[in-house]
Amino acid sequence: MTVKRMDNVGIVVEDIDAAIGFFTELGLQLEGRAPIEGGWADGVTGLRDMRVEIAMLRTPDGHSRLELSRFMAPPVVADHRWAPVNALGYLRVMFTVEDIDDTLARLGKCGAQVVGEVVQYEDTYRLCYIRGPEGILIGLAQQLG
Repeated sequence: MTVKRMDNVGIVVEDIDAAIGFFTELGLQLEGRAPIEGGWADGVTGLRDMRVEIAMLRTPDGHSRLELSRFMAPPVVADHRWAPVNALGYLRVMFTVEDIDDTLARLGKCGAQVVGEVVQYEDTYRLCYIRGPEGILIGLAQQLG
């Protein structure tokens, strides 16, 4: 049996409204928001008495989704938002954009900052990492040619 697709990537945030604003400015489309709790949610996460608000966003091509979660209970136990790019564990999500300079200008108005610099990889891509709201690390790639 093979994987059919990657369904979504999840990011836990404190300010879900700011995160939604950031990712919609990037170009993702909000599919919906919902509170999640109950026995099935406790069972799948292994957390007791879990209460969370989620927002699901999708890429314009409809193939990928990003799930933002804001936990009300239980309390958040670790904070990896400002971990450097060589930290163990999940690192970032990379998005392909049409125009990296335009994207950076728009996201800069939402507080995004370039981590290093925009670089060019051969004649193929322009790339950079940025930190968005709450230190969320994402990558941007503009295909050249």
